[in-house]
Amino acid sequence: MYKRILPYILSLSLLFIFTPVTLTAQEKKSELSVGHELSIIIASNFKIPQLTPPPPKPNYWKKGTFLQLGFSQMALSNWSPGGYSSVALNAYVNTYANYSVKTLFWESRLQVAYGFIQSFGDRYKKSDDKFIIDSKFGYKAWDKLFASAIFNFRTQMATGFDYPKNADPRLVSAPFSPAYISLGLGIDYKPNKTLSITFSPLAGNVVIVQLPELRKKYGNPIDQSTALKLGAQLKMDYNKNIMKNVNLSTSATFFSDFLGEAQNIKINWDLFIDAKINKFFSTNIRTNLIYDDDILIADSNGALAPRIQFKEILSVGFQYTFGEFKK
Repeated sequence: MYKRILPYILSLSLLFIFTPVTLTAQEKKSELSVGHELSIIIASNFKIPQLTPPPPKPNYWKKGTFLQLGFSQMALSNWSPGGYSSVALNAYVNTYANYSVKTLFWESRLQVAYGFIQSFGDRYKKSDDKFIIDSKFGYKAWDKLFASAIFNFRTQMATGFDYPKNADPRLVSAPFSPAYISLGLGIDYKPNKTLSITFSPLAGNVVIVQLPELRKKYGNPIDQSTALKLGAQLKMDYNKNIMKNVNLSTSATFFSDFLGEAQNIKINWDLFIDAKINKFFSTNIRTNLIYDDDILIADSNGALAPRIQFKEILSVGFQYTFGEFKK
């Protein structure tokens, strides 16, 4: 029965839809014919599906890279006060990848810097050289406290020399001479987004010095390329925009060696202040202060002793950022 009636119903529907309807004067007053009213009634019984796009998948990763190049050049020709023509370059790359969910986080960072001064008439000199990897993993234990593990590796990429007056250059560093590897287990306190304080009551440092002639300088026995130091470590990280287009980032690490002289705290403090000029140019200052009683520094007379090491680099140059960069 339904199969016989269905073709007539379809034909009637198509007739209502596609056949033009001539309105009489009376129909013009009502504006709709019977066919149009019937079509509206039929169409109102059909629900139009609402197409809602699926929600985007959550992204737990944040990544970014900061690149800076600083360049200076000086040319002298028949210059009566004297001097040397020179070229100087400083390059700095800072890249990070952070993973974070409600109960845990994993933060990793790579810093690479290299700089040189080429004085024509004098010699090529390295002015900056570092290769640093930092990684920290934390699992939420309480409101702002995380059980954490922290890893650090740092060395330099090229051979370094000291240039005493009236003497030949002295070798002071080389790749993996020295290199430092540290691992600490403890707690990480994050009171806000700008400050992190990590205390590791159990931390181990490995000092690697491949070249035998440099082992005494960095505190290793002459017959050992590696030395283990076991103790406690405290690390503080702070990162904040202190004013418009000015960012301050600092990190300080304090380590006490239980296997050596525990009262002699080893300090490594980095400071980075960046002032953005426009999208592609900025000026910044980077400083690094180190005190390690195992590292022997020669004075002007060649006497070796532990000393405070300090480095400062002021740079104006090209910069560019990729991704969600935070210094």
